[in-house]
Amino acid sequence: MPIDKDLLAILVCPKCKGELEYKIGKEDEALLCHCCALRYEIDEGIPIMLIDEAKPL
Repeated sequence: MPIDKDLLAILVCPKCKGELEYKIGKEDEALLCHCCALRYEIDEGIPIMLIDEAKPL
């Protein structure tokens, strides 16, 4: 399920407050912060924006 464009416009990385890149693959979605090298998963259209839950790129 693609994430809402209005939501994407206001989301920033919770760690550095930097811009996030939206990536959609065949089976998953994620928001990527290239400054922090972190990947925030999106579960059923809801971004998991917890630093402790982020995965390294």
